[in-house]
Amino acid sequence: MHRKTDNPAKNALRGALLLGLFALITTAVVAATYQLTREKIAENERLAVLRGLHELISPSLHDNDLVQDVIYVTDPELLGDDEAKPIYRARKNGQPVAVIITTTAPDGYGGAIKLLVAIDHGGRILGVRAVSHKETPGLGDAIEVEKSDWILRFTAKSLDDPPEKQWKVKRDGGVFDQFTGATITPRAVVKAVKRALIYYREHREELFDTPSQPPVEDDT
Repeated sequence: MHRKTDNPAKNALRGALLLGLFALITTAVVAATYQLTREKIAENERLAVLRGLHELISPSLHDNDLVQDVIYVTDPELLGDDEAKPIYRARKNGQPVAVIITTTAPDGYGGAIKLLVAIDHGGRILGVRAVSHKETPGLGDAIEVEKSDWILRFTAKSLDDPPEKQWKVKRDGGVFDQFTGATITPRAVVKAVKRALIYYREHREELFDTPSQPPVEDDT
């Protein structure tokens, strides 16, 4: 009695079908997982941005969603480069309260320094934070709030206090301290914050009146 042998062609077809089925199942699982977690990931990202914004504008000062009440502007001269930058608006009971302007100091010692500048409706600074830079550790990185209180000294300042012509580091005849052994970094930040204040003064009404342009969710 002869033993029945498997057909090689059938074995190859069976293997291909199993491989295809496995690929389909894997794709379906990945797609389902993505759909289930996408909203959670997006919400976590929104909350992370919101925490950073709330360091500058207290939640008690506004009742709108800062992340959603945002517009994008471009002004290479006053905001440091030609990128479209987000500006977050704070409102309470529908009335303008403050903005957080994203700006760049292009002339830091190690390169561009990206900043957030919070300005109340009257043009006074609520706070400034450095969000990214390549300044020298132990010197220029004193612009980080975790490293020193230097950047906190902008709080409550405006273009009238000190007078606009005194918005410089002390070495240049202004009122702001420089760091020991490092002048380029604080000089760049002072200039960038001053320019953000000037931008706000020149565009205040339109900054609050322009319809929101929240980020568009990617449905792919």
